[in-house]
Amino acid sequence: MISVTTLVQNSSMYSALADVILGLHLLFILWIVFGATVTRRRLVLQWLHLGSVVWGILIQILPWTCPLTWAENWLEARAGVAPYRGGFLLHYLDALVYPNIPPGLLTSCGIGICVINLSIHAVRFQRRRLAGG
Repeated sequence: MISVTTLVQNSSMYSALADVILGLHLLFILWIVFGATVTRRRLVLQWLHLGSVVWGILIQILPWTCPLTWAENWLEARAGVAPYRGGFLLHYLDALVYPNIPPGLLTSCGIGICVINLSIHAVRFQRRRLAGG
């Protein structure tokens, strides 16, 4: 038989892991938004950032669930917390920072940020190509 103490410990562990996933999710979003600023002259990081930006665009415009959202919901369910529905941005950032902004506008802003980042990378690649390297 499982004791109450064991259930509370498991619940706390799942809740803590959900918080870690939440933190990773936020870091990933910050990477997408600001990654172009730290990838200068670092080709591998540029390609990783480009892939992340493309993923960010796809996850915004297609009816996909981000694996980090799925993992967080799964862990919260195991912790006894009612998981949220919808994407990370709409659940956390929209509720805290942009309470009166329609989801479509929030998505458009996210895509706009990604387009700006893609433009920065395009300019860098064009300059590198023109410089012969």
